[in-house]
Amino acid sequence: MTRQAAAPPSPAGGRGRFHIVLVNPLIPQNTGNIGRLAAATDSLLHLVHPLAFQITEARVKRAGLDYWPWIRLVEHADFGAFEDWARRNEPSGRFFLLTKKAQRSFYEIRFEPGDFLIFGRETKGLPSEIVERFPGRSFRIPMFNPNVRSLNLSNAASVVLYEAIRQTAGGLMED
Repeated sequence: MTRQAAAPPSPAGGRGRFHIVLVNPLIPQNTGNIGRLAAATDSLLHLVHPLAFQITEARVKRAGLDYWPWIRLVEHADFGAFEDWARRNEPSGRFFLLTKKAQRSFYEIRFEPGDFLIFGRETKGLPSEIVERFPGRSFRIPMFNPNVRSLNLSNAASVVLYEAIRQTAGGLMED
């Protein structure tokens, strides 16, 4: 099952087009915040099931506030269905897996429009079987305090996505 929400056409003409992929998200408020991020940057939001909540829950929509209708959302039954969608709809898009277990910094990536930024569940990260299937595609966000395990998922998505936009869009994304 892959279900694509009927969102309006891209107001930016797709010029900010990246893919934010959440694999089995747990916290609806994070998903809502990332939905708002996707709408603001004209990115596609992919939700890979199972989700720990219903996408219609008020908490998700409240976090996205009145931006929810502008979110270009694609839901996938599982990671295999997501991969099939990506091959059909964005065949040149590259997968970048963001995990605290990676050795390489995401600052090493040279992003291109159409890339997929893949994040795991808030408590467990990406499943090891997904990470192992894409050797050399795992990156981390550097953190300088060893007492901090990770960033909040919506913060991590923002950091990585805006670096991708900075690299590829320059001044195009400025108001």
